Amino acid sequence: MHALTIEDLRQRARRRVPRMFYDYVDAGSWTGATYRDNTDDFGALSFRQRVAIDIEHRSTKTDLLGWPAAMPVAIAPTGLAGMLHADGEIHAARAARDFGIPFTLSTMSVCSIEDVAEATDHHPFWFQLYFMRDRAFMERLLGRAAQAGCSALVLTLDLQVQGQRHQDIRNGLSVPPRLGWRTAWDLVSHPRWCLQMLGTRRHRFGNIHGHVDGVDDLGSLSAWIAQQFDPGLDWSDIAWIKERWPGKLILKGIMTAEDAELAARAGADALIVSNHGGRQLDGALSSIAALPAIVDAVGDRIEIHLDGGVRCGQDVLRALALGCQGVHIGRAMLYGLAAEGEAGVRRALEILHQELQLTMGFCGRTAIGQVDRSILAARHGFEAELPHAGPRGPLGHS
Repeated sequence: MHALTIEDLRQRARRRVPRMFYDYVDAGSWTGATYRDNTDDFGALSFRQRVAIDIEHRSTKTDLLGWPAAMPVAIAPTGLAGMLHADGEIHAARAARDFGIPFTLSTMSVCSIEDVAEATDHHPFWFQLYFMRDRAFMERLLGRAAQAGCSALVLTLDLQVQGQRHQDIRNGLSVPPRLGWRTAWDLVSHPRWCLQMLGTRRHRFGNIHGHVDGVDDLGSLSAWIAQQFDPGLDWSDIAWIKERWPGKLILKGIMTAEDAELAARAGADALIVSNHGGRQLDGALSSIAALPAIVDAVGDRIEIHLDGGVRCGQDVLRALALGCQGVHIGRAMLYGLAAEGEAGVRRALEILHQELQLTMGFCGRTAIGQVDRSILAARHGFEAELPHAGPRGPLGHS
């Protein structure tokens, strides 16, 4: 039977992949409070149902950064997708291409830029970059992305230092897995996953392995990655990127109006309101709570997207109503990928699309451009009228 919800896909994913990789996807940093808030805070926003409005012809089509999209959703960059399913990034990119939405490839992907470009017949996709100490490597990486036809660069700003992710530490997460007795048992307990992995040659970080001098095995690769994230990153470095990137620039990890203002001044084409899926600063606001203040500050000057906590098409509509133009999905896509490969990613997109267009109809809207804050109402003891931005966020709590 087809999965009916993203939760159905999550349950299947949990059964079908080794624990270390499932936990990598489905956990946050420290206590996991921000990870949970990312999802839970959507539920504090109710819809205002409308009736006796002609909703026969509904369309979710829109533009994201000037490119047509079947719905205002993009696939977010997710590391290690190729360890949830063999050649995972390729399968996700194909599903996004066929559905008609953007796909973003992570720097820390298992499949390389070139792998994805070749497998998708060089259909344009977006590429995500971390700012690293090795500037020469970054320049080569930017050149490879441009050569592959990547149409936008997503620069992630919130990983100068890494949040403490307890599950990954306990599981001894590595790529490829280090084979202790517990890890070996976990792998062989998932024979379907093992057979997939035996059928591919891609088991390492494809964008890095073979492209860095002195990195020729797992140990040297891990050591190189660990010392590459640059805590010295500041806003002047954005200009360095812009000088070397010919396409659109998206800045990911913006959570305050102050940083949104700096992003707009830096000349970015778009920003993504994101707390890294609750995997960095535990105790930070949820992405949906941070969104309205950012929209009110810079929404007339820069395209605003959001990720974090999106588990249904109704969440997409809530985020659009609060003023963003696009929503990025990470875990929702990964659940589908882990559960059923490329078909699972397509199913995740179908679920989101169906839920989005149905909820638009119930709210009396037939086009994405008609969606605004008037379709929402706060609940659960919050203000009767949905507030505009304020120091305590849209949901009335810090």
